[in-house]
Amino acid sequence: MILVEETTPADAALPLAELRAHLRLGSGFELAANAEEDRALAGFLRAAMATIEGRTGKVLLRRNYRMVLDDWRDERGQALPMAPVSTVSAVEIEAADGTLHAVPVERWSLVADSMRPVIRPRGGLLPAVPEGGSAVVRFAAGFADSWQGVPADLAQAVLMLAARYYEDRSDDGARHSLPMGVSALIERWRAVRVLAGRGAR
Repeated sequence: MILVEETTPADAALPLAELRAHLRLGSGFELAANAEEDRALAGFLRAAMATIEGRTGKVLLRRNYRMVLDDWRDERGQALPMAPVSTVSAVEIEAADGTLHAVPVERWSLVADSMRPVIRPRGGLLPAVPEGGSAVVRFAAGFADSWQGVPADLAQAVLMLAARYYEDRSDDGARHSLPMGVSALIERWRAVRVLAGRGAR
């Protein structure tokens, strides 16, 4: 499977002010607001978001993805690797020569489960993938377009982890483990990865 993130959240969507306030509470010192510092904070926030999303399979700020498969994991329903999925814009079959053929929307539907979103065929099976070809699914995933729509516990986990990254910025080894408080906040969102086997079950 190849998963490509086709859009990324703008810096304006990131909780820079919230992180600055969080750092001030932890240190007792005012953190200067300037362009260089904002770029650094945005980098720590993006790193923290990537870690939380990787551990939970949940996308915090909505963006577009393209998933490419050599074949369906299960012709009766293909699980998507990220959640929550709001829309599937296209399901396509790519021939060995690179030609794309759109699968009509009448032939499939999205089961928008918050933990295990699945594309299911409308009767029968998902269309066969030709030898040397691939299946391509384009979808949008994420809780919201703005930080205010991110679940409170996940939002707090990102702030805590970004603060840790900021405080330990000179220690590369600090990024290899999650603080206990962050692990506790994200625990209920963790889901068993479903793409290793028969994804629709």
